[in-house]
Amino acid sequence: MRKTWLLFSQAVTVTVAALFVLATLKPQWLGAGSKVLPRPTLTVLAADPAPAASAAGSGYSAAARAAAPAVVSILASQVPARAPNDASSEDPHWRFFLGPNRPRTGLGSGVIVAPEGYLLTNHHVVAGASAIEVQLADGRRLAAELVGSDPETDLAVLKLAADDLPAVTLGDATALQVGDVVLAIGNPFGVGQTVTAGIVSALGRTRLGLSTYENFIQTDAAINPGNSGGALVDAQGRLVGINTAIFARQDGGGSLGIGFAIPVDTARSVLEALLRDGVVQRGWLGVEPQNLNPEIVEAFNLPVTQGALVAGVLRNGPAARAGLKPGDVITQVAGREVADATRLLDAVAALKPGETAALTVQRGAQTLTIEVVPGQRPPAARQR
Repeated sequence: MRKTWLLFSQAVTVTVAALFVLATLKPQWLGAGSKVLPRPTLTVLAADPAPAASAAGSGYSAAARAAAPAVVSILASQVPARAPNDASSEDPHWRFFLGPNRPRTGLGSGVIVAPEGYLLTNHHVVAGASAIEVQLADGRRLAAELVGSDPETDLAVLKLAADDLPAVTLGDATALQVGDVVLAIGNPFGVGQTVTAGIVSALGRTRLGLSTYENFIQTDAAINPGNSGGALVDAQGRLVGINTAIFARQDGGGSLGIGFAIPVDTARSVLEALLRDGVVQRGWLGVEPQNLNPEIVEAFNLPVTQGALVAGVLRNGPAARAGLKPGDVITQVAGREVADATRLLDAVAALKPGETAALTVQRGAQTLTIEVVPGQRPPAARQR
């Protein structure tokens, strides 16, 4: 018995000594050298929405009460840059005439979409800001941190460090139909939180020149300067869009009854990408697309009338390496139909960089399937 106990004690001693040596000299062998970074917590509310208003009852006050607490006002400040040799930056005599280098301020709106303090707004509301302050509907004023921004959809994500934050319930923009009632909530002209009502005037608006990726909800609910980044909600108070732009008079006037909002589905995907990766990763082929027209169809003797014509191919880009040529017409991307150049841009952006995807290409009378490995789309050249 004594001999068995002695052998057991020696074995334990040797094992502990070996573990100590490994932990000191080769910690990675034991997994001690690897560190898993915590991912941000994001809670998307799925609570029961406010009840729908009756046609002859209380209007849409229940929807406004459900969504309004999560809509905030945003004040973004930016100190104008001055050249190093600018005399007014140091000389007190110049400062007397020109005044101090006061910060420029911009006013917008935002929507808290998670109780952890994440909120959505427009990129153009906070672009270049050196300080961002948020005023909640309950009167609290909080400093906000910019988590990330995506100029190509004109969206940005901010973070508030506070407890007991209200958050809006997310809706489904794909379920919207033309004629549905919607409410726009924001801070127009800095007068304070305002709710306006209207209907969905159109869906899937593109080619407006507002951003690279466009799929706007059009509404006649009054949207004015200061509403940018605010909430577009349905009749149950669920968020369906982020108000972004309006058609306005050239003299700088307000709403003309045509406003545009980014669908919440797009906003949610950008939010999740920025929290996960810090950037929005999009696929890229390196082609110059062009819409088809009857003249092109006839000139190339094409059996198709829908698709995106490849007008140019970037040398050594993903498309060139896959064998695409000018004159090809892309009709499908990874099984997704491509009707025009805008739809091609959206379909390619949805591809994961580095993962092979199949393109259906019409080359004259011949239909081809071409395998391509998309790259990472370069950063936007134009900042809003």
